[in-house]
Amino acid sequence: MHTPPSPPGPEWTDGPSVRIGALVPLTRPGWVEAGRHLLAGLELAVGEVNEAGGIGGRPLELVVRDTAADPQRAAAAVDELAGLGVAALAGEYHSVVARAAATRADALGLPFLCSSAVLDALTEQPTEWVARLSPPQSRGWQVYADFLLGAGHRRIAVAAQPSVYWAAGTGILRDHLAARGGTVTELDMSALTPAAVCDALVDSRATALLLLVGHPDPAVPIVKSVRGDQRLAEILIGAPAGQPEFTEWATSLGDDSAGIPFLRYLPERLGPLGTRVEKALRERLGQAPSFVAFEGYDTVTVLADVLRSHGADRARIAESWPRVAVEGTRGQIQFSRTPGISVWQWAWPPVQVVDRDPAEPDRFRILHAG
Repeated sequence: MHTPPSPPGPEWTDGPSVRIGALVPLTRPGWVEAGRHLLAGLELAVGEVNEAGGIGGRPLELVVRDTAADPQRAAAAVDELAGLGVAALAGEYHSVVARAAATRADALGLPFLCSSAVLDALTEQPTEWVARLSPPQSRGWQVYADFLLGAGHRRIAVAAQPSVYWAAGTGILRDHLAARGGTVTELDMSALTPAAVCDALVDSRATALLLLVGHPDPAVPIVKSVRGDQRLAEILIGAPAGQPEFTEWATSLGDDSAGIPFLRYLPERLGPLGTRVEKALRERLGQAPSFVAFEGYDTVTVLADVLRSHGADRARIAESWPRVAVEGTRGQIQFSRTPGISVWQWAWPPVQVVDRDPAEPDRFRILHAG
């Protein structure tokens, strides 16, 4: 799958297009709606780069591969894209998939700017080849834990599926809450039904249940079961990984979709660039863009700036991460080394805790920012 390098307009110099490989979940079991938003942002930015003359008079081309949330498929796609001569990799939403891609990119010496995945350990060892726009999980989930504490929740239950990502999130929450007098009870969703989750919540006397599970199953049945249990009328349901951001969540749950706080990586107010891009993304998607779409746009914006300044040589691209200073849709993007993070990291992307307004589920309320 390729993005056309340009619409009619610029006069290109002789020479091949400059290629960026894009990893995107476009089919199940990947989160398809997230993939669609990520790709919309990537493609919008590529189109704008080409309308402005491309990279040194050469068109920028996006070579897209569907990861389908499969780490092995992603690693194979990295091999294929490297062989096709891409200058760099972009994208990916699922953290475990991004980890496989980052590991392979590091081994091949292929620069990878990760758009959306948050798992702290994208690679086992520190690497010069990988940079990331989304905040590390440790930062975002600590912000979420602070929100819970500020709202008076000390007894937290997590309904979790087996996964490196969910296990990491549970550990971050447990450590952060324990240091402040909170507790975390883990409910193993490989062994419990939604009805059994309700019984466990009553027994644990938890005041908040966090969904560390996939969508639609088992997230949707759990929400419906808890919302329908009168014993749990006062319990807060949360989804730190961001499932309620997408319209598929609202469609699946109707009124039950509201009032479920999640993490979103947008500022309180967009600046002029963000406002313009938001309008263009809305027209492209036919709906309000999620933060993932902005992450896609910013990824190409950064890579285009690097390519213009340093050319398409892979080693020079990787060497440029610490010198990046690019205005993105959500603020000034610069990369640095963050303790405990193995890749070049945008240290301060905006982090919010938001939910869908119960009175107007299509409207989001900002509950906390960090």
